[in-house]
Amino acid sequence: MVKEELWQAVLAQVQLNISQANFATWFKDTGIISYKEGQVMIYVPNSFAKEWLENKYGKTIFKILYNLDKEIKEVKYTVGKSELKVIKRPQISLPNSGQLDRQFVGQLDFEEFKINKETNLNPKYTFENFIVGPFNELAQAAAWAITKKPGLVYNPLFIYGGVGLGKTHLLQAIGNTIIKNFSQKKIKYIPTEKFTAGVVSSIKNHDMENFKSKYRMIDVLIIDDVQFLAGKEKTQEEFFHTFNALYENNKQVIISSDRPPKAIPALAERLRSRFEGGMIGDIGYPDYETRVAILKAKSQEKGISFSEEVLDYIASNIQRNIRELEGALNRLIAYQKINNQIPNLEVSKTLLKNLFLSPSKIASPKKIIQVVAEFYDLKEKELLSSSRKKEIVRPRQIAMFLLREELKSSYPFIGRKFGGKDHTTAIYACGKIVKELENNENLSNEIGLIRQRIFSG
Repeated sequence: MVKEELWQAVLAQVQLNISQANFATWFKDTGIISYKEGQVMIYVPNSFAKEWLENKYGKTIFKILYNLDKEIKEVKYTVGKSELKVIKRPQISLPNSGQLDRQFVGQLDFEEFKINKETNLNPKYTFENFIVGPFNELAQAAAWAITKKPGLVYNPLFIYGGVGLGKTHLLQAIGNTIIKNFSQKKIKYIPTEKFTAGVVSSIKNHDMENFKSKYRMIDVLIIDDVQFLAGKEKTQEEFFHTFNALYENNKQVIISSDRPPKAIPALAERLRSRFEGGMIGDIGYPDYETRVAILKAKSQEKGISFSEEVLDYIASNIQRNIRELEGALNRLIAYQKINNQIPNLEVSKTLLKNLFLSPSKIASPKKIIQVVAEFYDLKEKELLSSSRKKEIVRPRQIAMFLLREELKSSYPFIGRKFGGKDHTTAIYACGKIVKELENNENLSNEIGLIRQRIFSG
């Protein structure tokens, strides 16, 4: 496998597991500069990206590379490569395929990442290609209203939902529409991790005043994945002051998270109350009809028409993640481009069989315990301990409930999993959660988000 194809294969797998925003931020302008004697050298645009890829994604990248080629023993990173900044897939000419000549597979081609350097917005995200269904109509309606009167309605707007359900698309669609409607307004879209990096860099360089003034001049601030503020006290403090300065001057603030404000651990109460002071919209799972509509829209964008039975097969097997729907579609498009033939149902089943795992294969007692602990910012050993602290008891009961509901585990088994507790403890825990779910909408939302994480694979 040549180095360009090897890196494209890595990008394909990485993008299925991280947000679109993070993918665009950290993997743009990267590639393999050399590949010999078991060593892969990856080039990145700057030293900050080098450090981030090494520390945050290094293990993942190595694992993917090793699975693709068992000869690979070491991965190194270097800054810059003058003669090649962006990997492009070689053009494949197909008869009557003018729309396809410009791209190989949508999610792998950085043609899609023509990001505006001033706003950080990607013009491909619009309301026109955002599919609306019962699972996201409230969030979409609030987002659309903001584009008419930014800063005057639904301020702040807080959108939450699981991985791969379209939060980033909706946030950027707001920004792109406001640019069209109010060209004079200054708009900034930024992932929370990049905001945090800016705070750290400004402190290090003694340049906080410049950092503050830069954000105070913004008319519409869009912050993605705000749950990553949890535990970062200095960043929270700076964001709080930025938020207040913008809000008091009727500037629009738009925020996304993978959970509602109340469920973000280690978040300062003053920030939580600010987030809850505006409009909160959730994005849930798309229903079957919406999933098919999304697949049809994505197919149309790529200029390929798949049969109804192929679309039905994908929509029936991927139920919880829009990004995975697109990933499955891209596999079929890659097959079409290589073989000049649209795959039928049987071929599609063969190509996609590894993507479709049953819930029982994805979920396990270990996975459920791990996800619940991470969601509530606890260590797994705390969850499994005999502690009676309220902040531990509640998550433990939820974990027990999920073991019962998702895996049909017996009460004695659940008790043994949690430090050898009696089965009556498991019965009580499950019963308590079941009863609370009847009237507690916040608990229902939290468990829904935890389920999304469990079944995202």
